Amino acid sequence: MRTRTTALTAATALIAGLGTTAYATPPTPTTTPPARPLAGMRILISNDDSMQAAKASNSDGLGLYELRRAVCAAGADVVVMAPWQVQSGRGTAVTNGGVLNVQQRTELPAAYRGDCSGAPSGGKVFGVCLADGPCGPDTPSATPADTVKLALRGGLAARAGWADGPDLVLTGINSGWNVSASVNDSGTVGAAVAAIDAGVPAVAFSSSGDRDFTSFPLVNYRAHAEFGARFVAGLKEEGLLTDEFAVKVDYPDVSEGQRAKPPVWTRVGDGAVAFHAYERQGTGDAFRIVLGLCDGTGECAETRPDADSTWVQRGHITVAPLTWDRTYGTSVEGRRELKQLERYVERDAPRS
Repeated sequence: MRTRTTALTAATALIAGLGTTAYATPPTPTTTPPARPLAGMRILISNDDSMQAAKASNSDGLGLYELRRAVCAAGADVVVMAPWQVQSGRGTAVTNGGVLNVQQRTELPAAYRGDCSGAPSGGKVFGVCLADGPCGPDTPSATPADTVKLALRGGLAARAGWADGPDLVLTGINSGWNVSASVNDSGTVGAAVAAIDAGVPAVAFSSSGDRDFTSFPLVNYRAHAEFGARFVAGLKEEGLLTDEFAVKVDYPDVSEGQRAKPPVWTRVGDGAVAFHAYERQGTGDAFRIVLGLCDGTGECAETRPDADSTWVQRGHITVAPLTWDRTYGTSVEGRRELKQLERYVERDAPRS
């Protein structure tokens, strides 16, 4: 609970101490400075949508800039190191050879240019491409996991002066949910897993698109970013930032004026929301990759009552813990932290 205090001005205190009626000009009202609950934190942001933010559909990195804006406003020192091109669906893939170029973006999208001007690092934004030279419009991109591994293994020290690395890695905000089967494909999740694999706490954020997922409204990103900054501040305040597991946060569609429903502690679902199909082109060797939305039947069917996909489609913010450990049947590590996080989500996390 935050305690509010009121200070008397010197003149008011003197008058009060006289014990007689007195008249004075009321003090000029002061504006309460904005809360900065993330002050002192160094935060690396990456994603799998790139740092371009140029498409009308808002599917190529606009969410990253909204997240950057929100955490800078909360007082964090922020550096972005993200894929040069869209890398959606790359999971935990890494590049095994060649040269990665970390190129600073000096001309940011107009709406976001001043967001981090007061931060020690100035909110620098870097795109990472696969090139022994400058990144161009068609230059191949680093993967999401590449960007985090590079950042933590020398990139941040060389390009931002963070010799000790970040305190936290945030990934996203992704254009579209990463729930159920898509979690395995998600570069947003893959980048967060790369962070905890290196011993740095991580939170992965993904937001809904519009009704048919053809575009991703700014209002969804903004609502999620503002929630996300408060959510992370709560994790910090409660001592819940841990590298035992990553935290995945998915946000519902609020673009038609509805409010997000309270956060729910979930598991990754065993069904699917979207699927990949492969259509043969004629009688040859080529197959076209087609993406579609599931109808809830067959391999898309969800059987877990606490599935992330179920609750986010009902309008709730969903939170799920993820780990790098793919060993089936292994004992749960970080059990105490896990229980504390579940309690925080259910009782104390921001409501929307």
